[in-house]
Amino acid sequence: MKQSIFTIVSNTALTDSVYKMVLSGDTSAITAAGQFVNIQLSGKFLRRPISVCDYDETTLTIVYKVVGKGTEAMSGMSAGQKLDILTGLGNGYDLTLSGEYPVLLGGGVGVPPMYNLAKKLITEGKKVFVILGFNTKSEIFYENEFKALGCDVTVTTVDGSYGKKGFVTDALPENYTYFYTCGPEPMLKAVYRATSTSGQMSFEERMGCGFGACMGCSCKTLTGYKRICKEGPVMKKEEILWQA
Repeated sequence: MKQSIFTIVSNTALTDSVYKMVLSGDTSAITAAGQFVNIQLSGKFLRRPISVCDYDETTLTIVYKVVGKGTEAMSGMSAGQKLDILTGLGNGYDLTLSGEYPVLLGGGVGVPPMYNLAKKLITEGKKVFVILGFNTKSEIFYENEFKALGCDVTVTTVDGSYGKKGFVTDALPENYTYFYTCGPEPMLKAVYRATSTSGQMSFEERMGCGFGACMGCSCKTLTGYKRICKEGPVMKKEEILWQA
């Protein structure tokens, strides 16, 4: 974990409620796709955890949804403003298990961490299937960005207004070697049941400290309780014990 001051390069709307923010700063603590950052906001006691969409040596990209006063404040920020950010938080996806034909399933704001993961898998020469799930056409973002990487992209909408009607699990390809996913818990449970291979799941969870001290985001696994912010957010399919 590293605390650094980042400068906003751009902050643009992708949909009515989803924004893309690009920041410049020290990203050396970010080492894997699937990690997250924790952002300090003026007047807010708790930092806001946001997944990493993409990064390089000097630039961090996050994609976030306005769901409360913190993210609402972020949506009004402009280039040049500075943010105090903790980076390198959580574990990330293990690419060594992907096989040759991994499938990536992202639902809503679970889509962003799939982007850097897809980029890395493509760089390794893998054939990457990407399934993006949304409720309706107006909520869709990053479809073209994944296509530009060279991924085989399918978009699903619950209401059928765009792409394939249904959920991400309705679009699973016939032959895939492994899966990676991120999204709300109902979606993760559905993916758990629908997939025939092993895989890794990234959990969305409300957090207190964001680095394992408060134990507020613990979940039960086969090997005991684990903290989503510390031992997660990525966990293997086989270790998860779903709560009723």
